Amino acid sequence: MPSPADPDRPDLPFDPAIAEWLAARASDPGALDPDVAAVRAYNRTVSALAREGLAHLETVADEEDVLLPGEPAVTARVFRPRAHPGPLPSVVYFHGGGWIAGDLYTHLTHCRQLCGGLPAVVVSVDYRLAPEHPFPAAFDDCLAATRAVLEAVGRFGGDPARVVVAGDSAGGQLAASVGLAAASLPAPLAGQLLIVPVIDLAGGYLDAEVNARYPSRADNRVGYGLTVDRMASFVGQYLQGSGAQRDWRASPLHAPSVAGAPPAVIHTAGFDPLRDEGAAYADALRRAGVRLKYRCWPTLNHGYSGLAGVAPAAAAAVDAASADLRELLAGR
Repeated sequence: MPSPADPDRPDLPFDPAIAEWLAARASDPGALDPDVAAVRAYNRTVSALAREGLAHLETVADEEDVLLPGEPAVTARVFRPRAHPGPLPSVVYFHGGGWIAGDLYTHLTHCRQLCGGLPAVVVSVDYRLAPEHPFPAAFDDCLAATRAVLEAVGRFGGDPARVVVAGDSAGGQLAASVGLAAASLPAPLAGQLLIVPVIDLAGGYLDAEVNARYPSRADNRVGYGLTVDRMASFVGQYLQGSGAQRDWRASPLHAPSVAGAPPAVIHTAGFDPLRDEGAAYADALRRAGVRLKYRCWPTLNHGYSGLAGVAPAAAAAVDAASADLRELLAGR
């Protein structure tokens, strides 16, 4: 019998543990409050609740907050695994949160699991958030942080030949866009890990013609955590009428070329409105000759990568991301 997260079974139903989790969260204070401060506070609360179910975080040896030099300088948290002498791969991680929320604390689970699961040194980047800092501030911070890690990777115990960018949701977009800017970096990137990434901001999730290109936006418009309306709000607060909806620094799918992008692992989720744009980016990379491992987890939703302590299927998918990245770095 296939696993409940078996990517070869697109007909499987929505994960019941996550459905129960979402039903419980619907009655949380602040769950539907659109105010930016409320969204940020609620993200921290929910991430802390989700972490309570995890027992394996002791795989991280230590965590250290640092200031990465550059223009601009960026705060980051460095995670190092136990019992794995270096040099190790280094993962520069960009958190999700719609460019307006998320921080070093909301994504502790994501970074700790990559740190122990790969294993790797993980550098989690505290990039500037909109609306206070609109596009391209987040991209500029993430590019500067990646450059700083590449220039001083030995300081963190990392292997300079195995530096990867990674992220989930909006952080997946930032990782993809930094990957497209790799030619401007002081050394090549060994890979990119994109989990449920935002890929195409054209139309701002409000344009019927653009939305029709991605059936998952209609199929999963509401009911599975992230909604299309919330995505439209995020884009509005991030881009603020800048006209950058098709700028590759915000929409990687609209880059003039994706040839030369780092080898990629892309994971999407069946019950995610962003599923089909992630698949479209995987197709674009494949056509350009970029080495790629793509999976879609049909029973999971947009936020599954933070729910390993909630649903066994999410935990299996999170472990598979580390395994796929490990194989990519090994050249397999």
